[in-house]
Amino acid sequence: MPELAAALRQAEAELAAAGVPSPRVDAELLAAHLLGVTRGRVRALALTGAHAPAGLEDLVAERARRIPLQHLTGTASFRTVDLAVGPGVFIPRPETESVVQVALDWLRAAGLDAPRVADLGTGSGAIAAAVAAEVPGARVVAVERSELALAWAARNLAGTGVELVSGDFRTALAGREGTFDVVITNPPYVPPDAVPVDPEVAEHDPPEALYGGARGGLEHPAAATAAAFAALRPGGLLVMEHAEQQGAAVERILATTGFTGVRAHPDLTGRRRATSGVVPTAGTADPPAADPRGTDATGHHPHENGDPRA
Repeated sequence: MPELAAALRQAEAELAAAGVPSPRVDAELLAAHLLGVTRGRVRALALTGAHAPAGLEDLVAERARRIPLQHLTGTASFRTVDLAVGPGVFIPRPETESVVQVALDWLRAAGLDAPRVADLGTGSGAIAAAVAAEVPGARVVAVERSELALAWAARNLAGTGVELVSGDFRTALAGREGTFDVVITNPPYVPPDAVPVDPEVAEHDPPEALYGGARGGLEHPAAATAAAFAALRPGGLLVMEHAEQQGAAVERILATTGFTGVRAHPDLTGRRRATSGVVPTAGTADPPAADPRGTDATGHHPHENGDPRA
């Protein structure tokens, strides 16, 4: 059996040759999965002459075929929670963690004891699980229509107190109009003619979780906006993820639907990947933004003449 250090070097080289973006990290995470330890522990073991775990070569070969790392390990980390994932469900991305943060910051500022939060198009349940874990007392409803994704979400949301609703987010919350404090959504938004470059996405994420339909991928974001506007109480907040180049269009959709205080928000790399808006209250022309650092619907800082976000 080869030493772990040598096996990791070989795995890194094989994954790099296959075009895997983070070959060393993935090699270490695969070894950690097989050993049942953390990645940090794998790095330490590699310095002590420990043996490589059985099965590492097979997993590396599958990863080299661009099978998603999370499908091989069966787990994906999202903020403070670990999720079970696999074929048939969208793998949560780091940029969505920033979308959740916008909502959590707003909730903390609002000081609500038991906020009602809806996650439209929950997929694996990532957003709903994170909110339930990080906002004690929150009453969270997660909506999903894909049967495969529902099975994963049910597994991930078991014991969290989240209510999982099977249905299209356009109609699933009928009868609960005006009752939610926050709606968070990461709807499908990829334009129908824009096939993702990465094989992990193009070949393994479910198409229904990727492609946003007509209008350059904005059909589903527009539908989610309308559903959120109906579900939210006056003064309630919508936070939506979208592609970087869709920011201006999504802002127009929110404003046209009736949201005010529309703001753009960056992800961890500074890209404009989310937009928020508030349902107006009686006599309120422009409610406070979700994030005072955000830009308004014209692309400017609400308090100064800043530059629009890239």
